[in-house]
Amino acid sequence: MDPPNSSSMATTASLPEALVRIVEARHHDPFEVLGKHRDGQEDIVRAFLPHCSDARIVETGAPLTRIANTDLFEWRGAGGSVPARYQLAWTDRDGIEWLDYDPYCFPSQLGDLDLHLFGEGRHLHAYRFLGAQLCEVDGVKGTRFAVWAPGAERISVVGDWNHWDGRFHPMRARGDSGVWELFIPGVSAHANYKYEIRNREYGSIQLKTDPYGQAFELRPGTASVTHHDAYTWNDQPWMQARAHRSWLHAPMSVYEVHLGSWQRDGQGQFLNYRTLAEWLVNYVKETGFTHIELLPVTEHPFDGSWGYQTTGYFAPTSRFGNPDDFRFFVDHCHQNGVGVILDWAPGHFPKDDWALARFDGTMLYEHADPRRGEHRDWGTLVFNYGRNEVRNFLLSSAIYWLEEMHIDGLRVDAVASMLYLDYSRDPGDWVPNEYGGRENLDAIHFLRHLNEATHAEQPGSMIIAEESTAWPQVTRPVDTGGLGFSMKWNMGWMHDTLQYMNKEPVHRRFHHNQLTFSVLYAFNENFVLPFSHDEVVHGKGSMLDKMSGDSWQRFANLRLLYTFMFSYPGKKLLFMGSEFGQYAEWNFDSELDWHLMQHPRHAGIKQLVHDLNQLYRHEAALHQHDFESDGFQWIDCHDAEHSMLSYCRYSSGQTVVVVLNFTPGPRHGYRLGVPAHGEYRLHLNSDAGFYSGSDMPVQGSYSSQAIACMHQPHSIVLDVPPLAGLILIKS
Repeated sequence: MDPPNSSSMATTASLPEALVRIVEARHHDPFEVLGKHRDGQEDIVRAFLPHCSDARIVETGAPLTRIANTDLFEWRGAGGSVPARYQLAWTDRDGIEWLDYDPYCFPSQLGDLDLHLFGEGRHLHAYRFLGAQLCEVDGVKGTRFAVWAPGAERISVVGDWNHWDGRFHPMRARGDSGVWELFIPGVSAHANYKYEIRNREYGSIQLKTDPYGQAFELRPGTASVTHHDAYTWNDQPWMQARAHRSWLHAPMSVYEVHLGSWQRDGQGQFLNYRTLAEWLVNYVKETGFTHIELLPVTEHPFDGSWGYQTTGYFAPTSRFGNPDDFRFFVDHCHQNGVGVILDWAPGHFPKDDWALARFDGTMLYEHADPRRGEHRDWGTLVFNYGRNEVRNFLLSSAIYWLEEMHIDGLRVDAVASMLYLDYSRDPGDWVPNEYGGRENLDAIHFLRHLNEATHAEQPGSMIIAEESTAWPQVTRPVDTGGLGFSMKWNMGWMHDTLQYMNKEPVHRRFHHNQLTFSVLYAFNENFVLPFSHDEVVHGKGSMLDKMSGDSWQRFANLRLLYTFMFSYPGKKLLFMGSEFGQYAEWNFDSELDWHLMQHPRHAGIKQLVHDLNQLYRHEAALHQHDFESDGFQWIDCHDAEHSMLSYCRYSSGQTVVVVLNFTPGPRHGYRLGVPAHGEYRLHLNSDAGFYSGSDMPVQGSYSSQAIACMHQPHSIVLDVPPLAGLILIKS
């Protein structure tokens, strides 16, 4: 940004105060001075044009006269001789002539209803009037800019077209709403811009990106970018079906992906959204997942944050292309029958001085008190959920992704950090709520509003909580006292199960309850069973590394674990690389170890995941009642001595029997109770040779006998391979 020139800062004692504030770039309503005004029988046209040597009104040819010692130019003449919308032509000091409509001859473009709803925190589509909106006013094309910054004394739009000089395009304050606006003719798509904000209290000036910006330049650049949505969607059948889809009873198997490290091109660079659409969708269809879940693609400055330190809540990151490229990605997924879930982080934001932090020189989006306004563990700031406009910002972000980007669901990150005032804080380092408790009442109100609004506005969409505590009724309706989420990650099941699988089989009989305890609460919430990115970083080891035993046993244990996961009540989530047993921990800075697919054991893991996905999707008993106790029954959960588990999954007219052997010793002649007489056919054996198992001989079909066993009226006798799971279906 160029510094103000000497003429603009010269003595202005003889000027009216309003003109002085224009010259000093601190006027809250430049329309009071600039543009066309009536003075008796005369019209006055004023323009503030730094770096300008001369200027004229194009329609009349009348020259503007410089006001001495300033960059203010003025014309006076007969009333009515200058049209309502007029152009200015001026020559800069380099001799280059410029021509465009005067921004200050256009009336305000923001409606009072929009401002009122926004102030109440009830505007579901605030992104449609805030930010940079390409539009046409009275036949003139340009961009309308609007931003919320009540603590500012003056705000200007700066960008490529005005030398990043904040004196050119100061905005108009809209009363006490805290919103500022300006329509700038001639500004089109792909222009870089920021807001130059002068703080009211200290007069300090800072450049800020647009909180509602829908595109950003590639990092390390931080400018917002004007964008015109020119994409034509082709996923109407998917979107119409989504509105009526019963996700409660549908299969949902999620492939969690970090786009920057799934695959890269031959030079190790990021792939474009459009290339990712083709490659990733083909892979997901090949492996049988129903959904892709993206680690945050909301714009963020630091690759190492994996996207969780978001600065652009309305913009897909430019690392992989522009917003229309991202729309293509989602569209292509839907046209191929694959849903898309976005990781969304409303719990905190980074402290970067060009983004949301101290946006207008005050603690605007965050709390002023660091005991409420900071997550010290993460070095980030906490949103002030008690402020209407902040809640509205987050609410409209959620609606934006579901409605404008056709995202099928949001996974809300770190919900526990939002719910508890003392989250990760020492005693005395947090402020109780008005009742003396630790619950964040403002955040609770926001989350309930979020879930009610998104489910009403976008039926069939899902809001999924990553909530790691025992907070009650996370997935129960708001009107019954719940938070209203669609689903919740089952962190308890995940931790208990992985701890169990890490133990040597000889010790597992002492920890049998780690496999069975979760049934006590399995139907209290709508659970997702997650083996996510968080479990394969920061020294935790890969999924394969978590398994006990020698190399063969680790692969067998992993196949057994996945068989348990896919047959157990709850929707499924698996992080990329885990589906083929990657050896190394996940590294965000390089692609997965795809070369491992040349080895039979890794290929076997991937084949098993494919077959489990197919079985889970096509057998209703394995998904129809994931959230209801009617769909599950233990056969035997007490055989700790042999580390054996068996249970049934049910749907209307169908019974699936699951047998799991968590020891490296086979079980020959194992009598298993079954709930009804009939033929039980083997549909999956995780020890089969084509999964690189031991391929121990196992019958393909079993006729039940009228011999009671395990509190069941009938039974079958079968051989159970070592470290293996069997899935049988009653015919």
